[in-house]
Amino acid sequence: MNKKISIILIVALVGLVLAFTMKAQNKNKPITVGDKVPDFILLDQNGKEFNVGDYAGKRAMVIYFYPKDDTPGCTKEACSFRDSFEEFTDRNVEVVGISADSVESHLNFAKKYNLPFSLLADTENKVRNLFGVKGNLMGLIPGRVTYVINKEGIVVYVFESQLKATKHIDESLKALDAQS
Repeated sequence: MNKKISIILIVALVGLVLAFTMKAQNKNKPITVGDKVPDFILLDQNGKEFNVGDYAGKRAMVIYFYPKDDTPGCTKEACSFRDSFEEFTDRNVEVVGISADSVESHLNFAKKYNLPFSLLADTENKVRNLFGVKGNLMGLIPGRVTYVINKEGIVVYVFESQLKATKHIDESLKALDAQS
């Protein structure tokens, strides 16, 4: 009898933990096409403030959220943005990557792979939550979502794929071309 009660208590506890995790992840409604990019300020890999307001209304942006520096999928994604960086700059587009890693981690990641764009340290996931980016596997892995934002600061395209990391670049370029 005590074994059954223990199992029931464990299952109930796991259920509560999962419920709180899911609730914490769904704090904000996800940003969608037609929404204005939310205001935020984060530190980049050099410890400098990046204020999205300095760009919104002035130039187009691609903001991509990724799980973690120096992991296989995230490295492929970042290096693909690097390899296509000139295609973005030719279109006068600011590329920005955001994860919960520290400024120091971002600096090491950017140096290791010669990344020419800003990596922002959202160590408390405030901006991730502001955008409503959900995690995968019950919130254990931060989500991978890319937002294409036009010169007026309006989201014109959203692409979400955890496993197709390099497709984020192609999708961003297609969306930017569709705006031209």
